[in-house]
Amino acid sequence: MKTYLDCIPCFMNQALRAARIAQADDHQIKQILDETGALIKSISMQSTPPETGMKVYQIVREVTGVHDPYYDIKQEHLEETKAIYPELEKIVKESEDQLLTAIKIAIAGNIIDLGVNKSFDIVHDVKAILKMDFAILDYEAFKKRLSQSEDLLYIGDNVGESVFDKILIKAFNRPVKYAVRHRPIINDVTMEDAMASGLDEVAELVDSGCESPGAILSQSSPEFLELFNKADMVISKGQGNFEGLSSCQRQVFFLLKAKCPVISEHIGVEEGAIILKEHKI
Repeated sequence: MKTYLDCIPCFMNQALRAARIAQADDHQIKQILDETGALIKSISMQSTPPETGMKVYQIVREVTGVHDPYYDIKQEHLEETKAIYPELEKIVKESEDQLLTAIKIAIAGNIIDLGVNKSFDIVHDVKAILKMDFAILDYEAFKKRLSQSEDLLYIGDNVGESVFDKILIKAFNRPVKYAVRHRPIINDVTMEDAMASGLDEVAELVDSGCESPGAILSQSSPEFLELFNKADMVISKGQGNFEGLSSCQRQVFFLLKAKCPVISEHIGVEEGAIILKEHKI
């Protein structure tokens, strides 16, 4: 997915928010905004938003010296999502279609996006999403591919929602490789985070080699690219991964909530919609 003009103020807002979370002083914040502005001036509109996002957060790290400004917030989200995990498992077990319910719960976890949302109520928003209808629901294609697959690659997104991913992965009842970011970026899930969420209990954790807030194949490790190309089925969570992979040359199933007007317009749905979309080649 290319960069749209409306992405530009979002980059500036993300830089400002991350700088304040890193407890930068006013001089540092001005420097971060100046450097982000200079970066935006030079980016190609054909590049993906995660590619620019990676550079924005690199500026924040270099100016503040804070390697992982969202660390404390990520820990809070892990605790909150772990606390409601038993209730979510119960909802799945008592549902008529356990796989579809688990998919919806996994998408519900996608509300936890600090690159877009400033605030949210996890429990309230999850319950609301469970009552929503899908704007796009390629469920039959998803089930067909799943039934034919023995090797699944699941590309994770944010830390808190990784706990929700665990519920869906258990519903697959198949071997799954779960891909994480190579280093901390916003609140995206890293190897350390995935282990803290208990994903190592249900999947093999793999490092994508990617340092951007979304899967970018040109930045990924050769090992991850081999997994991506050879997996029987690829499942991608969240907006950042959609932005990075929406033009890739293989079938991918995207699970996400459209949390900004750019994404909703690009996909052709209302803002706030939940989506299970098959990407075909």
